[in-house]
Amino acid sequence: MTVTGTDIVELDRIAVYESLRVLGLAKETDWERDTPCAGWTLRRLTAHMTAQHHGFAAAARGAGLDPEYWREPEDMREPARVHRVAATAVLASFAGPGVTEREFALPELGRGFPGRRAIGFHFVDYVVHAWDVAAALGVDLELPDDVLGAALAVARRVPVDPAGRGPGFAFAPALAVPEGSGPLEETLRLLGREPERWPVRA
Repeated sequence: MTVTGTDIVELDRIAVYESLRVLGLAKETDWERDTPCAGWTLRRLTAHMTAQHHGFAAAARGAGLDPEYWREPEDMREPARVHRVAATAVLASFAGPGVTEREFALPELGRGFPGRRAIGFHFVDYVVHAWDVAAALGVDLELPDDVLGAALAVARRVPVDPAGRGPGFAFAPALAVPEGSGPLEETLRLLGREPERWPVRA
């Protein structure tokens, strides 16, 4: 699947809006639920998602090397609201003219990347994080087939070197993909998730 610069911005918007939708289903009693991110509650996962949004928004503005933008917020008493503010900021940054031609500094990934590729990383991350949230809450994931196909195309290009996967890195070690897996399952397993442990209908 070929994804253009214009497409990747729109695909990312769809994934981010789905993460907003599923997070919006969380009740006050849900924030301490476990998630597919080992050791992270839903509140902690939302803090991570919030920091990533602010970090990528800063990278789109040329400020990605400033560690302040990548720090998780300390006040997470209202996780959905804090995350919504960050999601709005990153979508506005990605909607700017020429954003896919800029270079993004992404410290977690070790270097700069062309904007189109960097937004692709953000996109696949939010397909997976939307699934993480849906899995934690036990709700359906609503992403169209073309979005899932595009996410798989990006996931297949993520380096699988074990030295760059695992704790402290952006992605967990890749898992084997059973024959006949659909695009969502393959994407999740390529990025280290175990979908069989967290059944979600997509």
